[in-house]
Amino acid sequence: MKQIEVQIMQQSYLLGCPEGREARLLEAVERVDTAMTRIRDAGKVRARERIAVLAALNMAFELADHEAQSLTSAAATATPPAAASNPDGCDMQQLRSLVQRLDQALGEQGKLL
Repeated sequence: MKQIEVQIMQQSYLLGCPEGREARLLEAVERVDTAMTRIRDAGKVRARERIAVLAALNMAFELADHEAQSLTSAAATATPPAAASNPDGCDMQQLRSLVQRLDQALGEQGKLL
């Protein structure tokens, strides 16, 4: 497993990443950084932990909403739900796996952010 140093809201994190999956991890980091920066820049929340929780909830809601739409669409077209994928071509299981790996990596540091 490869180690990659990333920055989220100007904070450095060292994350483990399987070989060949670096681009996907960096895309996820960019999404998280963008989500957290938007919340911070809105000016209502300043605590990094609260920003992280709000960003995670927003992203989880979007994922659940997309998953529900994919299931509805899959049922309508008789496509098995496991074959449904998001617009980026990454299926829901891959997204869940990535979120789980990020949670594990951040959890090892003993704090969210």
